[in-house]
Amino acid sequence: MTDTNRRDLFKGAAVTGLAAAAAPAFAQGAAPLADPQTRFVSTPFPEQRQKWPALQRDMHPVPDCGETSYRGSGRLAGRKALVTGGDSGIGRAAVIAFAREGADVAINYYPSEEPDAQDVAKLLRAEGRKVVLIPGDLTDAKFCNDLIARANRELGGLDILVNNAAYQQSKESIAEISVEQFDRTMKTNVYAMFHLCKAAIPLMKPGASIINTASVNSVSPGEELLDYATTKGAILIFTKGLAKQLGKKGIRVNAVAPGPVWTPLQVAGGQLPGKMGEFGQDTPLGRAGQPAELASLYVTLAETGTSFTSGSAFAATGGTGVL
Repeated sequence: MTDTNRRDLFKGAAVTGLAAAAAPAFAQGAAPLADPQTRFVSTPFPEQRQKWPALQRDMHPVPDCGETSYRGSGRLAGRKALVTGGDSGIGRAAVIAFAREGADVAINYYPSEEPDAQDVAKLLRAEGRKVVLIPGDLTDAKFCNDLIARANRELGGLDILVNNAAYQQSKESIAEISVEQFDRTMKTNVYAMFHLCKAAIPLMKPGASIINTASVNSVSPGEELLDYATTKGAILIFTKGLAKQLGKKGIRVNAVAPGPVWTPLQVAGGQLPGKMGEFGQDTPLGRAGQPAELASLYVTLAETGTSFTSGSAFAATGGTGVL
């Protein structure tokens, strides 16, 4: 892809992002100015590794998903949302934001991530929010269909679908990527999105929103993330194509495209051995992002105020300018 084509691909998202950032609804109260270079952890992360899929509660430092900082204002009151990978990382940040904006939320996660799921459910239920926990493996097409049906049933509808769960394993060479790894990456990141959207769309009404988690790797693939980056490129194109199909149904489809963000993906094989301390250090802001910094993007794409925004990707890359 040429630089000109890449600029054309994202110029709509850039304009939309500026408009959203300028809107009063995008702000959370009267928070004071904060230097983005030092607002969150900027020192290198210590080398660490967990067995896949990893638990956020056991990371050092624990990712900030907005547990103590996100303040809602009723922007999603009465909405019903399903978030995959909602137990930790970016998905958890979206779940917390959605709930505090008034939505009832269903969280999907891999069964071994139960402790993280229980942590966020306990937090939000104590605040009076409805949280439905639905563990399961998204590589199973039948489970994907059952997940949509159960979320719709237990929430009493489905207005927001966030396809966020992902599988990521770093390998220096294509020779090191096993067929099993490639298959799981494709089925988790792309096939599941297809199955979930196909099952959810007939249940959604005009005004509903589908939000996919893309990546900086969608257009600038990391050489050690060949299979993962391939899926993220597919997610971006799927988002744009599906948005064209669903415009006539009044359903919007957009994507959030993160750069380096501190999540369990990184400690469960997402970084090459010995490279954890470099993660995010090369961004203009000098650090990796925290999940909490992306929460408002998901809320903005779900709320009615951005009703003319569909087929767009919102970047959060720490100033790299790639998207």
